[in-house]
Amino acid sequence: MTLFALPFFSVGVWMLWAVSSAFYQSWQMQDWVQVEATVSRGGYETYSGDDSDSYEAYADYSYSYGGQRYSGYRVSLGGGGDNIGEYQRDTGRHLQNAASSGATIVIYVKPDDPRESIIDRELRWGLLGFKAIFIFVFGGVGLGLLIFAWRMKPEKDADKPEYTKSPWLLNDKWQTAIIRSSSKTTMWVAWGIAAFWNLISAVLPFVVYEEVVKKGNYPALLGLLFPLVGIWLLTWAIRRTLEWRRFGAAPVTLDPFPGSVGGHVGGTIDLNLPFDAATQFQLTLTNLHSYVSGTGKNRSRKEKAKWQDAVVAHAELSATGTRLVFRFDVPEGLDPSDAAMDDSYYLWRLSLTADLPGTDLNRDYEIPVYATNVRSRFLSDRAVQKGRAEQRLIDNEAVGEVIRIGNRGGGKQLLYPAGRHITSSLLGLSIGSIFAAVGGYIIFDVGRPIFGSIFAGVGVLVAAFSLYAMLNSLEVSRQGEWIKSVRRLLGVPIGHKQMRHSFFERLKKKSSMQSQSGGKHIVYYSVCALDINGNEMVLGEGFKGENEVAAAMQIISDELGLDPIAADLD
Repeated sequence: MTLFALPFFSVGVWMLWAVSSAFYQSWQMQDWVQVEATVSRGGYETYSGDDSDSYEAYADYSYSYGGQRYSGYRVSLGGGGDNIGEYQRDTGRHLQNAASSGATIVIYVKPDDPRESIIDRELRWGLLGFKAIFIFVFGGVGLGLLIFAWRMKPEKDADKPEYTKSPWLLNDKWQTAIIRSSSKTTMWVAWGIAAFWNLISAVLPFVVYEEVVKKGNYPALLGLLFPLVGIWLLTWAIRRTLEWRRFGAAPVTLDPFPGSVGGHVGGTIDLNLPFDAATQFQLTLTNLHSYVSGTGKNRSRKEKAKWQDAVVAHAELSATGTRLVFRFDVPEGLDPSDAAMDDSYYLWRLSLTADLPGTDLNRDYEIPVYATNVRSRFLSDRAVQKGRAEQRLIDNEAVGEVIRIGNRGGGKQLLYPAGRHITSSLLGLSIGSIFAAVGGYIIFDVGRPIFGSIFAGVGVLVAAFSLYAMLNSLEVSRQGEWIKSVRRLLGVPIGHKQMRHSFFERLKKKSSMQSQSGGKHIVYYSVCALDINGNEMVLGEGFKGENEVAAAMQIISDELGLDPIAADLD
């Protein structure tokens, strides 16, 4: 790996030397004096490559300094050809015109050694930005591989008795009950991505200026989206840094260790934060399946949530400021953690969030959870129950915002109105519209109908789904012996279902969709009624997490007069 990494690292070092030399030479040349020179030969050379052409301006000129005559040929800092913007060709044309007309040009001469001269001593920021890409891409990859190779530890033998009995010990981060978050790693990753993206896009404003101002190619303004994304990435990196500096390591101490499928996942977290009883700390536990999708160059890693639950942590005063106490009841049958991570594996992620003045708290912990059926030993039941009581209030309030309860025809009515997903729908509509517009531009202006149709098709589908999610409504009611549901789009009925109350067997929760932002997942559930014949009817939708859907099932049971014992509330 070291031999593989060295060429990449060498390219980065070479480019770093080239960029540093340009800055140093430009700084030295600020004291050089201006002199008029006569150009005897000028223009630019064209070098044809496999994919594009590059250009290099040249000149032969003569000048007088201190009563003596000198000649020179240096045009700009760095030397060599390139195709970054129109600099080389514009400079070459200027020198060619000066040579043919006999007009003089201004050059810069070194006072201590008049034999040294240059026509343009200014830095070319577009070219420097392009070279900086190689510093961070090639040099960064090479350095990262070297560090990884030198810090690599021998692989553990999973067949050894100690690992067979305690497979979580295969992971070096899971040797004790104290588990650190990924916040510090995320901070450095954020800075790496921000630096990489901004260096790649640094040259685009100059290219866009050339295309728009000099050529009138206004669609090139789309290129400014890349620097705007770079600004957002810098903001993200700064926020992650502020979060780390404010809260520090904040490790979680698990009880039991490891967490248990069929038992408890609980523990404490000590925060370097003054205690405030009014602050609410939300913890989310998610069982995830991480897998590789696609083939060849299109392979990418994805995550899918298999189970999720949330609790409010009980906060209390501690020696460091604030201690959080939490505990989850984890059902049996879920997949345990995989300490040896291959193309497909399962993991458990504990997420901690809190809205605070200034920088918000936002932490993720990858924790070991195995089918040990062990319960916590040292956590205070009183503290855990207080946190659960707060969570129930939050869940009931959230369900109340989703369901509008009323009366209709002498019975209860549950209404899920249009516009209940307006924020996510507007975001999806915006993204879909942008994709569709880009696809249309590629089809009609660029002349690439197949490639453009893919963009436009994806955009239309995303926009259409977002509009449906925003404009549809669901009405569920109990009318005598019947439970009825009506689906409407813009107020127009598009679907009807009904079920005899006496045929009702139980309620069932179903995972309807998932959303992901970074490492955070939200699982949305629907509530369905099943009858004795196995038929299903949706009674509610849009509930987030196990606790919220459990609260929704209880409310739906109460309002529609269904047997709560038959409701699948586990």
